[in-house]
Amino acid sequence: MAFAGVYTGDVTDHLVGVFRDPAILIGIPLALLGAVFMSLGAQYQHRGVVKVERLTGASGSGGLTLRHFLNLLRRPSWVFGTVMLGTAVVCQLTALAFAPLILVQPLGAISLVITTLLNARVTGHKPTGKSVTAIVACVGGIFVFVTIAALVATDTPVSDLQLLVILGLLAVVLAALVTVWLLVRKNTHPLFYVVASGVLYGFVATLAKTVITRLQSQDVNWLTVLCVVGLVAALAVGAYFVQTAYAVGPPDLVIAGLTVIDPMVAVLIGLTILREAATAPWPALVGFAVAGLVAVYGVFSLARHHPQVISDSRQLPINRGGGDHPA
Repeated sequence: MAFAGVYTGDVTDHLVGVFRDPAILIGIPLALLGAVFMSLGAQYQHRGVVKVERLTGASGSGGLTLRHFLNLLRRPSWVFGTVMLGTAVVCQLTALAFAPLILVQPLGAISLVITTLLNARVTGHKPTGKSVTAIVACVGGIFVFVTIAALVATDTPVSDLQLLVILGLLAVVLAALVTVWLLVRKNTHPLFYVVASGVLYGFVATLAKTVITRLQSQDVNWLTVLCVVGLVAALAVGAYFVQTAYAVGPPDLVIAGLTVIDPMVAVLIGLTILREAATAPWPALVGFAVAGLVAVYGVFSLARHHPQVISDSRQLPINRGGGDHPA
C-alpha cells in the first residue's frame, strides 16, 4: 500500500479505522443519508423564512422575533423543512452510534453540493466560476479530511474530566457569541450567523456523541444530565442563528458554513480533548490541518463570490428558474 508507505512502523498500528472497527461502514451511509435530508430541509426552511419576510414586511436580518417564528409555524414549507432537518439529525445521531465523531461529521459536506444545485434551480442564480471553485474547496477539503479520518480515527470513551472541559468551553463560547450578537446585531454580516451556528453545532455533535456512548454503556450520572442541558442550549441558540442566517443569505451559504465549521469544531474537540486520533502519525495530522484550511477558505470565498449574494447587493433582476412558490 503506497499510502501507508509514508508511515513508519507496522501498518496495522496506524490504519486503525475501518480495519479495526467494521461498524464504521454502517455509520458512513447513515451520515450520507442525513446529508440529503439536511439539503432538503435547508431549502424548504429558507423558502419559508423568505416567504414570511415578504408577507409581513419585517426583516429578520437583526434576528428573528417571536412574531417571525409564529408566522413560520404557519408556513407548510418551513414546517416540512423542519421535519427534514429533524430526520437528518436522527440519521446523524444513529451514525454517531457506529462511527467516530471525526468521521461522521465531515460527511455532511455532500449536502452542500445538493443544496447548491437545488438553490440554483429554484432561484435562477447559476453558480459562477469563483463560487464553484469555493464549493470544490469546501467539499474537497472535507472529503480529504474524511479519507484520513477513516484510516486513523478510533472511538474512545469520554472521561468525566474531558466532559467538564468541553462543557466549560461551551459555556464560554455561548457567552461570547451571544454578547457579540447583542452588540452588533443591527449590522451583522451573514457570515457571523453561519460561523456562529456552525461552531455551536460542532459542540452539539460532540455532546450528542458523548450522551449516546454513555447510554450505550449505561454510564448515566449527573454529568450526563448536564451534558444534555448543554446540548439543548447549544442546539437552541444555534438553531436561532441558522434561521436568522436564512433571512440574510442563500441556503447553500448557510449549509457551507454548517458542513465545514461544524465538523471542524467537532474534529478539533475530537483531536485535542477526546484524543480520537491519538494513534495517528504526524503526516496524518498535517493532512488534517491542510484539508481543514482549504475547506474553511472555501466557506469564506463562497460568502464573497456567491452569485445570489452579489445579485442581492446590486439589486439585479434575476429570471428565477423555479418561479414563486406558494408555500
